[in-house]
Amino acid sequence: MDSESYDMRPVDAIGVATEGEPGQRRFFLQVVAAGKAVTLACEKFHIQGLVQRIEQLLEARGAKLEPAAPAPPAGPLQPTWAVAELGLGFNESKSLFVIVAREAVTDGDAAGAATARFWLDERQLRGLAKQAEQVLSAGRPLCQFCGLPVDPAGHPCPAANGSRPIF
Repeated sequence: MDSESYDMRPVDAIGVATEGEPGQRRFFLQVVAAGKAVTLACEKFHIQGLVQRIEQLLEARGAKLEPAAPAPPAGPLQPTWAVAELGLGFNESKSLFVIVAREAVTDGDAAGAATARFWLDERQLRGLAKQAEQVLSAGRPLCQFCGLPVDPAGHPCPAANGSRPIF
């Protein structure tokens, strides 16, 4: 692959952005560090998993700092590359959290996939989690009975004995 890899430390701004209508939205992770902006395309489940992992790591650490202002970086939503895997860890020696992304490859050359490492402090990480939760909750409402998304055209709820297509 010819995609660029990134190791951005420290991060100046980080946020989640979307494009499109609920139910058809595309998700992006936007990062700015040292005047360089990077936008990565990802799926909703990547963001959901990242928020869940952030909450787990912060709970395990026990610290309760106020989150940084949850303002996503502005700019065009033109992704550098698409994310295949997204992870989160904590580096004890640097006292920083690191978000690690690996590029999705289509030609089978996983060894040549680009990677990105975004280094954040706890306040930035809390701000990202708060902002990402706001973005996620702005989607389609969930059915109170089955938990599936409700489309504007209606919802065949399996819990109410509705007919849901089997794939």
